[in-house]
Amino acid sequence: MKKNKLYIKLILVLSLFIGSSCETLELDKSKDPFSLTPDQADVEFLFNGLQEDFARQIEGDGDYSTGDNWQSGGATAGDGLSLFGGQLTRMYGLTNSGAATYNSAFNASDSDDEWLNVYSGILLNIRAMTPLAEAQDKTHHIGIAQFIEAYTMTAMVDFYGDIPYTEALLGADNLNPAADSGASVYAACIALLDKAILNFKSTAKSEPSDLFYNNDYEKWIKAANTLKMRLYLQTRLVDSDAINKFNTIVNSGDYINDSADDLVYNWFGTNTSNPDNRHPRYGLNYTTTGAADYLSNWFMGTMNNLKDPRIRYYYYRQESAVPGQEIDPNEAILPCSLNSAPAHYIAGGFTFCGLKNGYWGRDHGDVSGSPADGFKKTTFGVYPAGGKFDADQFTDITPTSGGKGKGITPILLASWVDFMKAEVALVQNNPALAKTEMINGMNKSISKVISFGQLDPDYSDAKDAFEPSSSAITDYIDFISNSWETADNAGKWNIFAVQYFFNVYGNGIESYNFYRRTGYPTSLQPMLQPTPGGFMRSLYYPSNSANNNSSITQKPNQTVPVFWNTNSSPIAN
Repeated sequence: MKKNKLYIKLILVLSLFIGSSCETLELDKSKDPFSLTPDQADVEFLFNGLQEDFARQIEGDGDYSTGDNWQSGGATAGDGLSLFGGQLTRMYGLTNSGAATYNSAFNASDSDDEWLNVYSGILLNIRAMTPLAEAQDKTHHIGIAQFIEAYTMTAMVDFYGDIPYTEALLGADNLNPAADSGASVYAACIALLDKAILNFKSTAKSEPSDLFYNNDYEKWIKAANTLKMRLYLQTRLVDSDAINKFNTIVNSGDYINDSADDLVYNWFGTNTSNPDNRHPRYGLNYTTTGAADYLSNWFMGTMNNLKDPRIRYYYYRQESAVPGQEIDPNEAILPCSLNSAPAHYIAGGFTFCGLKNGYWGRDHGDVSGSPADGFKKTTFGVYPAGGKFDADQFTDITPTSGGKGKGITPILLASWVDFMKAEVALVQNNPALAKTEMINGMNKSISKVISFGQLDPDYSDAKDAFEPSSSAITDYIDFISNSWETADNAGKWNIFAVQYFFNVYGNGIESYNFYRRTGYPTSLQPMLQPTPGGFMRSLYYPSNSANNNSSITQKPNQTVPVFWNTNSSPIAN
């Protein structure tokens, strides 16, 4: 993959589209020593690099290699849109040094890599590859690229709002591309998905090295329709016909409805550098100094309290107890264990500092720094990061523990689609159907997660004692079902939202979008700071765009909503 990256960089420099990227590239550092010309560009090199760049736009990078678009990291280890969204929605710990308030949780520079990866990686690759692929009748290459473009650009709208699109990559004709409205980007990308479907149905002259579906274009058509469903649901607050469009696809049956059709990116889990092709969260946490990331006390605590059968797959505990819980406080390794909970935590009944049973994480907005706890805190498990399955070992992790990083980045799953259908049913005041769809999604999710246990070589010895039994899964589903029946409407939304968060674990884009769209769950642990400011409804434009593109004006703050986020419900701080 490193070789492919090198060729991509060389090819793209002389591409006809490179000029407009002066806002994201320093051209004098991108000379082509081999004097390649655009007609010498290779479709396969461009396509292969595109697939990895797409996965990294969601998941980030672990080593900031000079051979790819992830070179800075900013204040967020690993970067990636999933990390941003996951930290804001308590899927992961929000512990960046500036995260005492929402507006300072992410700096403008934290998004530089994401911007670079899109405009000088994904979009530029597609613009360079497409005319070459058209000339060679490689329509399936083009269809996959169109899908990637549609997902990527709408996700950029979800996080940044209005973004350059139609004027981007026009070369010297426009060095300061203006931002298109988020609504227009969504519309263009939905139209692009229709074109992708036509390309998937076509007869291509040759096939790409497809890392997602291995050239199964019926599955690609389902994925394209599923992405359209997702975008329609996303816009239901601003488009009165969105749910009808959503249901039209549901009635067609041509969407991801079986876990065998799930769209995921499989990380190879072999190289540790040049490039590190393990799951980025594994690469950043299964190290010689232990785990780096802090996981969310709210997320782990809620799963633990509910006895969710997926918890041993999502998390790996290195210790059996947390200071201040079953054992004495310890200021050296968990400073907050000696402190009292802040008043707003006590008033709301929120967990503070630590959890029982060894789930060692961080509270939302805890910026107290990192003591020597790399081999103490809970880290990522076997799903989806390819780490260790938790069988009460309580042993230190190593750089080769568990699945060695051979995990996945979930992009569109059948279990998520069930939850999308459940949300529509709730909106249409049909709680019985919503419960049925939610439980369908829960069952699919639990089955998929359990199947990942086998990635850990030690799982076969542990499964008899620690793999959840069918009766335990049934008891859990029944408990959620019974709780639903006795809850009022707001209670149902809260139950649904918590299960939705559990279901999309590993993709913080989904939880962030859902939270802003619905305002649920209202049970999220608040920031430690009692006055953190308004919740972050979009991110600052990256520094490299706002400072170098005269057509981009930086936002006054990060409470500016994206076009579909008209939800007036209060967002918990």
